[in-house]
Amino acid sequence: MRGATPTRDVVNKNFTPEGNQRKVLNVFRDEFQVNPTLIRETTGLKRQRVNDALRSLQDAGWVEKRCRGLYRLVYDGDGLVRQQVVYRDGGEV
Repeated sequence: MRGATPTRDVVNKNFTPEGNQRKVLNVFRDEFQVNPTLIRETTGLKRQRVNDALRSLQDAGWVEKRCRGLYRLVYDGDGLVRQQVVYRDGGEV
């Protein structure tokens, strides 16, 4: 997938999110995958502050960029985050 950042195997567990990074993480905890527009609308942060926070969280391995404009929570401070997708007919992906 062009433009996507590969999943990181290394998470910086010593990273401590603060301020805007914490606000952005709180949006991920509710939504799992989000785009910067939703983060801005939810937090009231300016575009550059959201981009700065996302970059810091990516560098720490807590968030990954899935494709252009879509980010996914990978680590939340307690452990790696996984999501199970289930189709309406009950089958798993």
